[in-house]
Amino acid sequence: MRSSAFTCLLLLLAGVVFSQQTTWITNVTIVNTKDGKLQPAQTVVVQGEKIIQVTKYNIKAKLPDSVKVVDGTGKFIMPGMVDGHIHFFQSGGLYTRPDGLNLGKVYAYEKDQQWIKDNHNDLMRRYLACGITTVADVGGPMSNYDVRKKNSENSNSPLAWVTGPLISTYQPPNLDKKDPPIIKVNNEEEARELVRKQIPFKPDFIKIWYIVNAGQKAEATLPIVKATIDESHKNGLKVCVHATEYETAKLAVGAGADILVHSVDDQILDDAFLQVMKQKNITYIPTAIVAKKYREVFTQQHDITTHDLTYAHPFILNQLHDLKHLKVKDIGFDYKGYARSVKLYDKTDTIIWQNIKRVSDSGINIVAGTDAGNIGTMHASSLYTELMVMRASGMSNAQVLRSCTYNAAVGFGKQAETGTIAPNKLANFLLLSKNPFDSLAYINEFEYVINRGKWMKKDTILPVTPQLLVDQQLAAYNARDIDAFLIPYSDSVELYEYPGKLMGKGKEEMRKSYAGMFKQVTQLHCELVNRIVQGNVIIDHESVSGFGPKPLRAIAIYTITKGKIQKVEFIQ
Repeated sequence: MRSSAFTCLLLLLAGVVFSQQTTWITNVTIVNTKDGKLQPAQTVVVQGEKIIQVTKYNIKAKLPDSVKVVDGTGKFIMPGMVDGHIHFFQSGGLYTRPDGLNLGKVYAYEKDQQWIKDNHNDLMRRYLACGITTVADVGGPMSNYDVRKKNSENSNSPLAWVTGPLISTYQPPNLDKKDPPIIKVNNEEEARELVRKQIPFKPDFIKIWYIVNAGQKAEATLPIVKATIDESHKNGLKVCVHATEYETAKLAVGAGADILVHSVDDQILDDAFLQVMKQKNITYIPTAIVAKKYREVFTQQHDITTHDLTYAHPFILNQLHDLKHLKVKDIGFDYKGYARSVKLYDKTDTIIWQNIKRVSDSGINIVAGTDAGNIGTMHASSLYTELMVMRASGMSNAQVLRSCTYNAAVGFGKQAETGTIAPNKLANFLLLSKNPFDSLAYINEFEYVINRGKWMKKDTILPVTPQLLVDQQLAAYNARDIDAFLIPYSDSVELYEYPGKLMGKGKEEMRKSYAGMFKQVTQLHCELVNRIVQGNVIIDHESVSGFGPKPLRAIAIYTITKGKIQKVEFIQ
């Protein structure tokens, strides 16, 4: 077995120049998600953006003075995670899919699109804060290619695997027409041409939206699907297909599709089809939570976790509650009536869960993906919820971790650059204090995320501004989550009734008073009516409902000091 000293000599002979950019992580345990095993007592050598060596740890080895040494004793290294299904052109908010719910009278779609552009860097940091070092955007406008370039040049962003517009059998209304994310093609030649149009931009794959309209047969548009796949394969590109019905999934696989980007939700997958999927090396991305998230928002029966409230963008989280104060005439339906007619969990959820287990048990390459950006499915934070659903479906911890690391790399043909801790791979990994094979919760407790060789301490990744802090506590207030609500506040926070009457001091006192209210006032909702920002002071005009027949109007003045809310003054 080679010693670390011998390895060092080999690296020097190979021309490796040690500098401040070379880091040796010694005596660390590698979480091998490919094999589901631990590799204890390893030394991982990182130079620049790449891992250049992995070797057995030798305590006697003497390292060059120029090398930075990180003692990995008692620590674990796991590959950075991949969200295998997101959309940059969608915010996750209430107004981001006007083809399904057009609320342009309330909030223009153009504002949603501009918000996404303005907050892109913030959203990307949130992915890193969740341990996600790569995202796959499976369909969007041609500007996706600019986003990929931007991410590749920014070490504070995950890498992006992207394609351009979805080649579709259906044209949804009300989306951007100048740079459309979805384009309907009418025949085989139009499909081939749309593939060829993207080739100069070097897409990572091509995406088909295989939609069957009412009264239409799936076979009617199958020639378009076949032509798209054929043209893509001629150019060395894998093809992802949106096919949520058993029939369309089977036809897509038969036509040569490489990746099914959603679970089949209308039928349990039979043994014969599973065998075909296995033989054809199909990758299966369940996106198990996205449909239920729509139902949660449209019925206002939210399941927003503390993880969401900590890592999702609070402005978007707050939008999800807007149906509670919007007028029925402006939104076109009554969410209360809808809640009475729609089950939060329906039979499709059961089918999706069963299919996840059957696909996993069959040895088919299953990849975790969220469809983040759709209404209610938050960028960054939603992957953990997705992983927990996959675990609940019957997959083991090791299988779930493999789905968001090694399997994702294999599925998208990127295993040469990522997915495992090995030489010549990108230095994208998490440094944890606990073994994630023991509990998936431990993936949230990493100390550092290393993103293309850059070390980022977990608690320093997210941006902190006065507005973000106030939005964060507002989102938690509406979710009635006391732990998340208190995160933005200083331990010594002071609450006043304006002017100068002290109402309470300190987080623990806040916890006592607000925890009871969150539990008792089940219809609690705070609408932000107006806001004034003056440096580190935020003045919010709020309308609070749930206490009686009419909303209570109030002004809250938040003073932020050293990255925390230090003082709040209320004016009734």
